[in-house]
Amino acid sequence: MLEELEPKAVWTHFEALNAVPRASKNEDRVIQFMLDFGAGLGLEAVRDAVGNVIIRKPATAGMENRKTVVLQSHLDMVHQKNNDTQFDFDTQGIAMYIDSDWVRAAGTTLGADNGIGVAAIMGLLASSSIPHPTIEALFTIDEETGMTGAKGLQGGLLDGEILLNLDTEEDTEIDIGCAGGVDVTARLSYQAEEAAADAIFYRLTVKGLQGGHSGMEIHKGLGNANKILTRLLHRLEPLGLRLAAIDGGGLRNAIPREAVAIVAFAHTNEAGLQTTVASEVTAIQKELATVDPGLVIQLEETSQHPSTVLPLVTQSRLIRALYAVPNGVYRMSADFAGLVETSNNVARVSVNEGEIVIKCLTRSSVESSKVDLATAIKSCFELMDAEVTFSGEYPGWTPNPHSEILAVLKDTYTQLFGEEPAVEACHAGLECGILGTNYPAMDMISFGPTIKGAHSPQERVSISSVQKFWKFLLAVLNSTPSR
Repeated sequence: MLEELEPKAVWTHFEALNAVPRASKNEDRVIQFMLDFGAGLGLEAVRDAVGNVIIRKPATAGMENRKTVVLQSHLDMVHQKNNDTQFDFDTQGIAMYIDSDWVRAAGTTLGADNGIGVAAIMGLLASSSIPHPTIEALFTIDEETGMTGAKGLQGGLLDGEILLNLDTEEDTEIDIGCAGGVDVTARLSYQAEEAAADAIFYRLTVKGLQGGHSGMEIHKGLGNANKILTRLLHRLEPLGLRLAAIDGGGLRNAIPREAVAIVAFAHTNEAGLQTTVASEVTAIQKELATVDPGLVIQLEETSQHPSTVLPLVTQSRLIRALYAVPNGVYRMSADFAGLVETSNNVARVSVNEGEIVIKCLTRSSVESSKVDLATAIKSCFELMDAEVTFSGEYPGWTPNPHSEILAVLKDTYTQLFGEEPAVEACHAGLECGILGTNYPAMDMISFGPTIKGAHSPQERVSISSVQKFWKFLLAVLNSTPSR
């Protein structure tokens, strides 16, 4: 059905792309797919040292004197699915369907982030009729879990003077800056204790949350399953709770939608458990009624009986550290109205078989503020004697309001759509700041169609917005400045 949508040049390639598994750090198949695609068009297609794909296409007649444009999108996608969805990302293509003005996936992420950008570039490369300057199509890898593709792109491989990043997710926006980030990981080994022989084990489940992009949607106040679970564990501690295991959240760049704990209680405490949980659930559901009305919290007796639990001291320190660690918006920008400056996502909590692992993603458009928040998080987990490390750090992208290509995009947008675009800096981790490290003279800009719910199974892309984006992209390429 997608092949019948307009513009066919985008949707046909998006459907072909989404048939190829392309998880971050597991992109060999999609890399080969892109190399074969370029070679099939008779274009120069190369793979660089880290796996990025570059496809070059000469300018159309009459546009040879225009500045060379780098069209850039990332090949990988976030793999997330609902717990009740049977799906193997490693072997299956994304199952897509049309819902009014939206294209969605059946119980999984859609891959519109950044597959629509990739598909648009493919449509341009395959066209024989669209006017354009010399194009260098840059398809980076591993954007979602470390940006190692952008980090590994060597200077001198590209000749382009302008870079159009097609990874913005609101079609009314032109982005000229973004946040940097750093992964914060806390680890602690513990000597498990034997569970009481007469203990009753329960499964405490938090689910039904929307989740979403931990940068673009962090300001919405969405529920974080790991933080909600921690709140419930803290509430149940006075009733004699013994913690056996936690499995909460997933990827660092996704707000956690689900979290599960296996807990134990003595027989004498069983009667008051459901009342205590019900009271706390009512309060949490009321707090999140507007932004996360689907929240479900369950405490159910389970036949799963672990033989061990955490020592009480370790349990207490863990619950308090998780309760105290900052999550969500930490500071709003004083320079850009409505822009989140600094935030943290408590993305993953795993407690099992003698090891505690907690993973966060800290973002900020101000480097010193990013370091400050990451240090605060580190200090919080060090209070529970965890070893805390920083990794995957990447820089932000400093806005240039005087950019030549920005002026072109603003004028083009206004002429096409009768209104001015919103020129923004975003809280997501676009690759422009990293790419600018080795290409400091390159004039960069970011735009794209409207995508909602990225990094979650609610991800969807607007059909009419893709049409608008395609029209805008073609007009921009036709208006690029001369050398």
